[in-house]
Amino acid sequence: MTSDLSADQWLNSIMSALAFLACATFAVVYHAKAPWWRSTTGWNLMGFAGAVGLLCLYTVLITLWPEGCTAVILRSVRTAVVLAIIILMIQRTAMVIRIQHEPRKRTGV
Repeated sequence: MTSDLSADQWLNSIMSALAFLACATFAVVYHAKAPWWRSTTGWNLMGFAGAVGLLCLYTVLITLWPEGCTAVILRSVRTAVVLAIIILMIQRTAMVIRIQHEPRKRTGV
């Protein structure tokens, strides 16, 4: 299984594991340092970190279990994660459009 991996597969798995760790670290720090649950931006940042992290974790796990029942379950979870990314990106687009159309506040300068 893992002994049959080529150098590029190893590199892909290692980088994906590091990306997962970076996303998880962000989520832990953001949760500890900011009240992210109070704003749509906070929810979006946390959701996106989680979704990208899970997508990277999927890459590692599917490399280890490329066939069988586990692979089927992993691919199903990946489909749900990609759907979450689609929804989060639509939400980000709506946030940008909404912010761009808000009247500018005067600073008095």
